[in-house]
Amino acid sequence: MQIYKLFLYLFLVVSLVGVTKLQASSEETLVSPIKQRKFEFTYSATVQIPEGSTSAKLWLPVPKSDINQQITNVQVKSEQPVSFLTDAEYGNSVLVATSNNPKAGTFTVEMAFQITRQENINRLALDGKTIQKTFTTLPDPLMPRWLQPDKLVPISQRIKDLATEITKDKLTDEEKLTAIYYYAANNLKYDKSGSGWGRGDIYFACDEKRGNCTDFHALIIGLCRAVGIPARFAIGFSVPNDKAEGQIAGYHCWAEGYIKGKGWIPMDASEASKNPQLKDYFFGAHDENRVEFSIGRDVALPGIHSEPLNFFIYPYAEIDQKPTDKVERKFAFKNL
Repeated sequence: MQIYKLFLYLFLVVSLVGVTKLQASSEETLVSPIKQRKFEFTYSATVQIPEGSTSAKLWLPVPKSDINQQITNVQVKSEQPVSFLTDAEYGNSVLVATSNNPKAGTFTVEMAFQITRQENINRLALDGKTIQKTFTTLPDPLMPRWLQPDKLVPISQRIKDLATEITKDKLTDEEKLTAIYYYAANNLKYDKSGSGWGRGDIYFACDEKRGNCTDFHALIIGLCRAVGIPARFAIGFSVPNDKAEGQIAGYHCWAEGYIKGKGWIPMDASEASKNPQLKDYFFGAHDENRVEFSIGRDVALPGIHSEPLNFFIYPYAEIDQKPTDKVERKFAFKNL
């Protein structure tokens, strides 16, 4: 078993240049300090290799530092050589483990890191007062992409008509974004029964008015783009705040909408649906109990032999250049 220790500068790419923190003036509404949380996260993937296989390859998402999270102390344990690449479109960090002429059985890759995560708060105040903002003034080279459709989030005439109806009589992008968020939070139910949910299919969200976080945020992102508001998708994990350590069952995702001059506005309509008392909080805020791993939909991982992934959070593997679902995954956290 080899242990790969990654140099901090590869992951701690947080620059103070271009980051703006606006301080509240005497005429502005003050809020409590931004909350932080520090914890250790472990991500493990094990691939089943059949007899006679000639190659096996495993791709894992790697979280990056940004204004809202600092990733440190990254260590990777792997029996196979690993490399670190990025996807060509979004720049997501990707760990790739490769085994040529592998033995039948399994191979495992485990990644552990420490994270200091803070609340991401950037609120809109329709009364004209700044509540609190923390955003970057650096240009986003992906801004044109955040106005384009995704495979399961088309900007069809149906979606344009719905977006127009929801935002009628709204004059500014701030008002339109507010209307779109509350439409999703008020009209969709967090419900993972039956089938069809969890793909981030905007038509499923429109027709069934239910789903998980991918469905809620597919709807928000599609409606935003349909009225000309850039919107982006991010995915990672929620970390329980009612215990100090434990296993994490699955992913969580969220959305952000861009308002010129005010930056990216965080939204989490699925958490608002599960916790109605926090509906207003989750418009303009993401809590500190999460970690982001990747952004974007239709992610073309470097070197894969399949279609782009719907989104990239779980490990993806190929045996003899063909996708395999024989991958066991485990996620865990521990407070620091």
